[in-house]
Amino acid sequence: MHDPMNFWSRPPYILSPGETRSISAENPDGAKSGGAQALPGDDAHCTDAARVLGRGWKVRPCLRNLEPGGRFILADIAGPGVVQHIWCTVDAAVLGQIWLRVWYDEADRPAVDAPLGFFFANGVDGLARIASLPIAVNPRGGMNGYWPMPFRGRLRIEVTNEGPQPVKELFYQITYSLQALPGDAAYLHATYSAATTRRERPEHAILESVEGDGQYVGTYLVWKQYSRGWWGEGEVKFFIDGDPRMRTLDSPTICGTGTEDYFGGAWGFLDEPVSAQRPATYAGPLLGYPQVGEAGGRNGRSVPVHAMYRWHLPDPVRFRKNLQVTIQALGWREDGTYLPLEDDLASVGYWYQRL
Repeated sequence: MHDPMNFWSRPPYILSPGETRSISAENPDGAKSGGAQALPGDDAHCTDAARVLGRGWKVRPCLRNLEPGGRFILADIAGPGVVQHIWCTVDAAVLGQIWLRVWYDEADRPAVDAPLGFFFANGVDGLARIASLPIAVNPRGGMNGYWPMPFRGRLRIEVTNEGPQPVKELFYQITYSLQALPGDAAYLHATYSAATTRRERPEHAILESVEGDGQYVGTYLVWKQYSRGWWGEGEVKFFIDGDPRMRTLDSPTICGTGTEDYFGGAWGFLDEPVSAQRPATYAGPLLGYPQVGEAGGRNGRSVPVHAMYRWHLPDPVRFRKNLQVTIQALGWREDGTYLPLEDDLASVGYWYQRL
C-alpha cells in the first residue's frame, strides 16, 4: 500500500487504488458528477458574467464576500482518504487577516491553526515566489500546498476572516483521494507562533512542547529586524523526548550553528564579499530565503523583514514522547560579543503526529 507520507517516491506509471475527488466553489462537496452545476443567480457566490452562457460556463468560480468575523467551510469530507493538493488565492491586501484551520475526525481542537498566508510560506506581503516540494507560490499570489493530509473518519477545512475588511473573493481547489490508509499514517499538524524576543532571554518558540509520537517536517519563519547589522547569529534547537529545559542550562539533542545555517545558507546570506552587505534570496526544493525587504513594524515605522523556510522531508526530526523547537535572536556588539535582540518573530512549525 502506498504511504502518503512518501508522496514524491511513487512513479506515476504505477497504478494505485483510490478515487480522486476535488472540491472547489464549482463542486462544493466534491461529489462525482457534481461539478459545474450552478445556474446564474443560484446564490450570492454566482457571477453575473455567466448570465449569457449559463450552466457549465464558470458560473460559480469562487466564494464571495467573507465579512469580518465570518467563516467559510471549504471542505467537509468523509474518509478515509488523503488530501494531495490545495490551491487558493485571494487579494494580497487581505491575505494577512484570513485564518486557516483543519480538523481531523471528531477532534475538539484544530490540528492546523495558522494564518492562511503563513501556512503557504507567504506571510510577508502575499507576493512571495516559492518553488519547493511541499509548497509553491507563483505569480500573482497563487498558493499551492502539497503536504499530504491523511484522514480516517472526517476532514474539515475552514477559513475565517479575522480582520476589519471584507474578503471579496476567495478562489480555491482541494484535490484528494478516497482510499485506505496504512495503520501508521499520521496526521499533518501546523501551528503559528508570534512574539517579540526579550533581551533577558532572546528566544522564540517555533513549536511549544507537543506531546505524542511523530516527526517534525518543516519550519517557516518571518523575522522583523529592529537592530542594525547582522541579526541571525542565533541557534535553532530541538528538545526531544524530555531533554532538560532550564533557564540557566538547556540540553537539546539537536543544536544548530546559526539562523542562516539552519535554512541552508551561510555567511549572512551574502552573495558577494561581506563588505557588500547585500543578502541574496533563493528558493529551493527543501530550503529557501525567498524574501528580504521592508515591512511595517512597531509604531508604524518600516523595518527590514526576512522570510525563510526549511522542509525536513528527507531528514524528519523524530520524537516519541514530546518535542519543542526554539530559535535564538542574536546579533553582534561592536566589541565582538553577541547582542541579544528584541525583534518580532512569527513562524509556522509543521509536523506529523498521531492524534
